[in-house]
Amino acid sequence: MRPTLLSIIFLIAFQLSSLAQPYEIPKDFKRIVFIGNSITYGGKYIEYIDTYLSIKYPDKDYEIINVGLPSETVSGLSELNHANGAFPRPDLHDRLDRIISQTQPDLVLSCYGMNDGIYLPFDDERFRKFKDGINWLNDKVVKSGAGIIHITPPIYDERKGAAYANVLDIYSDWLISKRYTSNWKVIDIHWPMRKKLEDQRLVDTTFVFAKDGVHPNEAGHFEIAKSILSNLGETELNDLGEFKSYLATIENAAEIFNLIERKHKIMKDAWLTSIGHQRPRMDTGLPLAEAVAKSKLIDSEVDILLTEQK
Repeated sequence: MRPTLLSIIFLIAFQLSSLAQPYEIPKDFKRIVFIGNSITYGGKYIEYIDTYLSIKYPDKDYEIINVGLPSETVSGLSELNHANGAFPRPDLHDRLDRIISQTQPDLVLSCYGMNDGIYLPFDDERFRKFKDGINWLNDKVVKSGAGIIHITPPIYDERKGAAYANVLDIYSDWLISKRYTSNWKVIDIHWPMRKKLEDQRLVDTTFVFAKDGVHPNEAGHFEIAKSILSNLGETELNDLGEFKSYLATIENAAEIFNLIERKHKIMKDAWLTSIGHQRPRMDTGLPLAEAVAKSKLIDSEVDILLTEQK
């Protein structure tokens, strides 16, 4: 009976999460800031989203900023031996005010949860810390005048530990519930990603989104990007298996993606260095003014390629 019950629960949760209405980015919103942990810092899903929006809406001139920080939590928790005891997990509480004041976002997309249960089985106190942190984050962003969309955490591969996979199921369901209890904007990437993983493993039992159970590969980042775009009303990528398939259909798209990828590498390290953080072993970014100048040159190259499409 247990597998059947779990399957029913999973199906109901996925169907409920799929009922969300697409969110529309207001026309006057230009600066979109992504915050999160190492998955956000890795940023491939953000680069996919930026490329898609740049190609489809060249006149909207979105500025997409990635300030994800590896190891970070919103719960303020850390394992005693994190990084073999070298340093505790950085805490968003240390830098959120500086993120907001320096980036001046119109819209924040926040993705936390993966690190917040510190890779231990479910515990009510750790769950409370996560909920308190998310509520604090939401209040801070709203009070700043920016909009905020919460993103459920990606999946933790249960082959690496079913107990922690269950923790992220619970954290994700709580975030989804905030749509209805608090009228929050919440995009669910967790349950669609889990369903896709289970479907793929029916065909190929060795299939993974993350070899370490945590950090998604390109296929995993593409699933994240598709879910976010779909919840923003952009369903064009839904039936594709990889981002390269989309790039292959549009003139100059691959070149545009390469330029945007290069721009994000420059800018995310520059922003992190300018904002400041508690995470050692990070690359030191360029001075922000220098990085912005380089970014504008890249934008000019992208604009030329976009013009050639017309």
